[in-house]
Amino acid sequence: MLVRMRLLLVEDDRAIAEPLASRLERQGFEVQWVKTGADALNAAEADLVLLDLGLPDLDGQEVCRRLRQRSAVPIIAVTARSEEIDRVALLDMGADDYVVKPFGFRELAARVRAVLRRTGEVTPDEPPPEGRVRVDHRTRQITVDGTAISLAPKEYDLLAFLAKDPGRVRARDEILRSVWDENWWGPSKTLDVHIASLRRKLGDRALIETVRGIGYRLADGDTG
Repeated sequence: MLVRMRLLLVEDDRAIAEPLASRLERQGFEVQWVKTGADALNAAEADLVLLDLGLPDLDGQEVCRRLRQRSAVPIIAVTARSEEIDRVALLDMGADDYVVKPFGFRELAARVRAVLRRTGEVTPDEPPPEGRVRVDHRTRQITVDGTAISLAPKEYDLLAFLAKDPGRVRARDEILRSVWDENWWGPSKTLDVHIASLRRKLGDRALIETVRGIGYRLADGDTG
């Protein structure tokens, strides 16, 4: 019999926690959700902790340190961009990895599995991808939640490039070289125009995330 991995989700925002817990359970995990740092410290031992750093009672970094002092449980910190905590600081306080809000579910699930593999834990068999955006290279067809979307040729090329590695941040110059031309000398504003058009046609701006000062990433997609 397959033993379900136990995840402790520490998140005070119900709008984030409930759908996240539900999707993680569909991935084969057993999820315990708590809303405060105190509850996290008193919770039953888990196989991995997803720890939001912006908690209402205790500082999330302090919760991370206390968890690490008493246990080797893998910890993935969840941080908002405005908190500007760098990777070194997160690792120093005991986190094994981190994700930045807003994040795509597939990116988070991949990080959970990667951390569990690194720490020697056994993860559930991975189910088929749940990407909302589907790129079919054979037919050059795009679907969002199963609905076909009509794109201009360059819009398709741009989305297909981002979909090669959902969740990965692509720098602006990298996108321009790969989708337009490696010797592109035109205005970079053309990228922003195409991103805006893609977001409008996909029907959900959050599917393509802006990473300030770097570029863009596709939050939730897969290719075939």
